[in-house]
Amino acid sequence: SDLMVLTILREDQEFDLKVKPEENQDGQYKLGIWIRDNAQGVGTLTYIDENNSFGALGHGINDMDTATLMNLRNGSLYQTEIVSITKGENGTPGELTGVIDYKESNKMGTIEANTVEGIFGELNDSAAAHITSQAMPIGLKQEVETGPAQILCSVGGEPKLYDIKITAIHLDHDNINRGIELQVTDRELLETTGGIVQGMSGSPILQDGKIIGAVTHVLVQDPTRGFGIFIENMLLQ
Repeated sequence: SDLMVLTILREDQEFDLKVKPEENQDGQYKLGIWIRDNAQGVGTLTYIDENNSFGALGHGINDMDTATLMNLRNGSLYQTEIVSITKGENGTPGELTGVIDYKESNKMGTIEANTVEGIFGELNDSAAAHITSQAMPIGLKQEVETGPAQILCSVGGEPKLYDIKITAIHLDHDNINRGIELQVTDRELLETTGGIVQGMSGSPILQDGKIIGAVTHVLVQDPTRGFGIFIENMLLQ
């Protein structure tokens, strides 16, 4: 069979490569390369600024098989309806299961970047018009303190504040997504989800009336505990 020419992007260098497809036992020609052409998931919008730019998740979207950060060509943000909650238990992370209806009226905006710090893009005018809450000040890393805080998340249909406590702060942690250590103390949230579950990534962390970060990870051995990223690390994107 003929050679195929592939354009390869490797560590910011682009080059062409000739590859010869090989015939398998079924008579099909294969290249032996791994391709993931789309991904979808449920997460939480962290913030929108005065220019309708948003940040969400607080961590990147990685390929589930190779664990590498996925290269984004384009993406869309949709309104999601949470239909069920699997409670987190020791050793098994829980999750929010959402349904996405891919009709145009549910489209909230475009995703323009997938980075280690989260996904970023632009909200469309109709989605932005629905946001009526007041702007909040930002709390920088050095303002964050251990002790009481809240997370804002939507597990029951409407965004609601739940109590947490910040147990440790790592200003220069190697892992940017684990700068804040936290524990869920809110009885209602513990009864509903068991703590932090998949889908809550991106939930804003608030302290003293300021937004200080976003939830990123759960501690699998203890779903009441988890980690967050400082908001300034998301805003630097």
